[in-house]
Amino acid sequence: MAKEIKFCLLFRDMWQSSGKYVPRVDQLVKVAPYIIEMGCFSRIETNGGGFEQINLLFGENPNVANRKWTQPFNDAGIQTQMLERALNGIRMNPVPADVRKLMFKVKKIQGTDIARSFCGLNDPRNLENSIKFAKEGGMISQTAMSVTYSKVHTVEYYSDLAEQLIKKGADEICIKDMAGIGRPVFLGKIVKNIKDKHPDIIVQYHGHSGPGFSVASTLEVVKAGADIIDVAMEPLSWGTGHADLLTIHEMLRDAGYDVPEINMNAYMKVRSIIQEMIDDFLGYYINPKNRFMNSLLIGPGLPGGMMGSLMADLENNLKSLNKWFVKNNKPVISQDNLLIKLFDEVAYIWPKLGYPPLVTPFSQYVKNVALMNVMQMEKGKERWTMIDDSTWDMILGKSGKLPGKIDDEIIQLANEQGREFFNGVPQDLYPDALESFKKEMKEKKWDFGQDDEELLEFAMHKSQYEAYKSGKAKKDFEADLSKRKAEKEKAMSPSVVPETSANYKPKTMNIDVNGEVFTVSVSYDINENAQDAPPKADAPAAKPSGNVNNIIAPIEGKFFFTKDSAEIAVKEGDMIKKGENIGYIESMKVYNAITSPYDGKIVEILVKNDSDVDEDDIIFRVQ
Repeated sequence: MAKEIKFCLLFRDMWQSSGKYVPRVDQLVKVAPYIIEMGCFSRIETNGGGFEQINLLFGENPNVANRKWTQPFNDAGIQTQMLERALNGIRMNPVPADVRKLMFKVKKIQGTDIARSFCGLNDPRNLENSIKFAKEGGMISQTAMSVTYSKVHTVEYYSDLAEQLIKKGADEICIKDMAGIGRPVFLGKIVKNIKDKHPDIIVQYHGHSGPGFSVASTLEVVKAGADIIDVAMEPLSWGTGHADLLTIHEMLRDAGYDVPEINMNAYMKVRSIIQEMIDDFLGYYINPKNRFMNSLLIGPGLPGGMMGSLMADLENNLKSLNKWFVKNNKPVISQDNLLIKLFDEVAYIWPKLGYPPLVTPFSQYVKNVALMNVMQMEKGKERWTMIDDSTWDMILGKSGKLPGKIDDEIIQLANEQGREFFNGVPQDLYPDALESFKKEMKEKKWDFGQDDEELLEFAMHKSQYEAYKSGKAKKDFEADLSKRKAEKEKAMSPSVVPETSANYKPKTMNIDVNGEVFTVSVSYDINENAQDAPPKADAPAAKPSGNVNNIIAPIEGKFFFTKDSAEIAVKEGDMIKKGENIGYIESMKVYNAITSPYDGKIVEILVKNDSDVDEDDIIFRVQ
């Protein structure tokens, strides 16, 4: 009798591996009946990962979305699953234990059956609570092993890891091949080792298509005993996403496996609705290059799940870097040039950082450090000058145990900065805090919500939730979408010549008058001869006498004086020391600490909290 193979549709991950956003709740509710009608899915990935934050970012309540989106599948008897990041819950940084526990309880009540839990470092200590809390909340606990390919990530390494997770109570195992770089035979051996010891344990394979291995890998893991295969469907399959349902279905049927029939009329309806969603607004956040497979990804091993945000990061940083090149009379570079430099730098620094599996959030950390290194080196500076606090936490052991050895160069850098390594259980660093969130919500007169679901959102995604509640998130999203639509219309107009970095004009200038630096604003006439008009400088305001040093933004992003309530914001008149934290720039999903290069007194602050800054903008003046 042929072995039955089941399919899981990665509806959440399809979108997030392609771009930035996921569909609105009305769109999700519209497509759900037709996904059910396709008749070939035993599971649907409905939420988790960045789903909650992304809903908040465009001003939608994720709790409403979760309940309405999962309900049709619950009614149809199709299991729903979510992705959660162990110590980091469903965000990018560590979560208090009691908040993690509440998450599983709330998500089960909202209609999610299976918790796929992964630790980006594959540290069983971080997954132990996920297993425990998921089962206490009534969910099926599926633990995922983050697969990568290196001298420390061997068949034996993953086989032993699976054994540890099963002993801790995991109901199922997921082979999470998040970058698609797991070699097919390698993955087959891992699955065989698991099934030989635990034939009744369900094994689910999750592979991204990017470098091109995943179709062959699917066949190998099924031969070795895998039970469920994650798939995507057009027009969001392949590229940085996942192998297509139709391809996998036909391959496995031809190989003699029992696979469910597909209602192709329903398939075409779902395909059509997905395209409608892309045309509506989601396509404005999908880089066309993310729809292509790229074997270059075999080298750096960056996961498909972050390639959507990576291309956006590259776009922003390329503009910033090319502005610097223009100002310094150097030739500009293309996005492809920057991408290759980034890939090479990731391959160089990854071993030095202890071979963290390149999965969220650690793929972001490695990529961010690599990109910062490239940006700094292109300007003639040294590596490692911009390492954010979250990346340092990974290096120091506060996020879990790294699988490889930290390079002596990084250890020396940590010692020079007075940073201490941590060898304990990571959760101990992030104790219970739910009562403090309850107190704050009561002070704001905000309701905890049905089954404490609003409390969970506030505790899990505090800043995004506050922006959602105030209406700022929706306003910012609509403004950004309008801007993107206008830019697309402008680009498609044959009468408009696209602006390039070659005609970049500065908004501000620093003018040195007898050794004293003045910052002036520059405006340009906006008539048809604007580019021939001379700049008009505002008269400089009176500045303090004596030597004044400017502190500039090292990167572009959003400026914040503090990143948590325990910090006290600096203000004009404060005395500061060289090396002291004076603020943060949020860029590429992490907070980058800004330290003062000078001792002195803050005589002027030129930025506001939660304001956008460009690289090289003056943010403080110190005397």
